[in-house]
Amino acid sequence: MSFNLRGTWAIYRFELARTWRTLFQSILTPVLTTSLYFIVFGGAIGQKISTMGGVPYAAFIVPGLLMLTILAESTANASFGIYLPRFTGTVYELLSAPLGVAETLIGFVGAAVTKSVILAVIILITARLFVDYPVAHPFWAAFFIVLSAMAFSLLGFILGCWADGFEKLQVVPMLVLTPMTFLGGTFYSVAMLPEPWRTVTLFNPVVYLVNGLRWTFFGEADVNFGVATGITFVFLALCIGVIALIFKTGWRLRT
Repeated sequence: MSFNLRGTWAIYRFELARTWRTLFQSILTPVLTTSLYFIVFGGAIGQKISTMGGVPYAAFIVPGLLMLTILAESTANASFGIYLPRFTGTVYELLSAPLGVAETLIGFVGAAVTKSVILAVIILITARLFVDYPVAHPFWAAFFIVLSAMAFSLLGFILGCWADGFEKLQVVPMLVLTPMTFLGGTFYSVAMLPEPWRTVTLFNPVVYLVNGLRWTFFGEADVNFGVATGITFVFLALCIGVIALIFKTGWRLRT
């Protein structure tokens, strides 16, 4: 069967249209929340901390706050995108359409990644109002933002298939992802931690995401950029494998 480009485009457009219908919740709320982080941590606390890792503290937290938003919004957008048709029963129309796993994923995940990239651009522009920061490797920064958004949009898709209620949609993002992000070096350098907490922290995958993006900004980070990229690719491949299994078995989609 040839690639159903029209079907993929229809899913993509529908998902993006939902963003414009809920503009305040989808765009303005995360931008406002991140701006408050910049004011509190970058402005108020940043005046008491001169530098961290050789970088002014207000600039140091920019990649971490950007990654915090990307992870949260990518997961939320993709999970709600697939959960809503399951909740309303229209998922059977999707499953009966001539669409394969790849076409369905590109539609849903592509829209979620697009929203995250739009948010990332707005947040970077907003951050300029509060602090001056460099972007040492802009190509790799764009690449890593898109890669991270893809990985967590796929995770969100899995969560949207797993959840059987709106409450469960929030469980993993609120109780797992947010604490992991806050403990993943968003506001501090992992090198500052004493042992054994530094070693324990390295088991947190978000550490590699935050520091991978931080390297693209400042050219230095606690974790090697190649290692961070490799781990992100492995996570992305695992998510694709799980989703392929979900479509093959019909778990939570047909049951």
